[in-house]
Amino acid sequence: MNSAISNFFTEEEGQGITEYGAILAFVAILVAVVFSITQGALSSAISKAFSAVVSQLNKLSTAAAAASS
Repeated sequence: MNSAISNFFTEEEGQGITEYGAILAFVAILVAVVFSITQGALSSAISKAFSAVVSQLNKLSTAAAAASS
């Protein structure tokens, strides 16, 4: 019986998953806090950044097509 209790306290098999779960929960809470503080300003900034990237890629694609013709 003592060895079973001793093994229970010394085994660390599930420790990695527990730590990853705690980190994931912390990141989720951090993201929720950031979005609530910025009140949507962050999502519009991200949207503008992606739109700028898409615009630049379209320009590069057009220029590459014109250059290869």
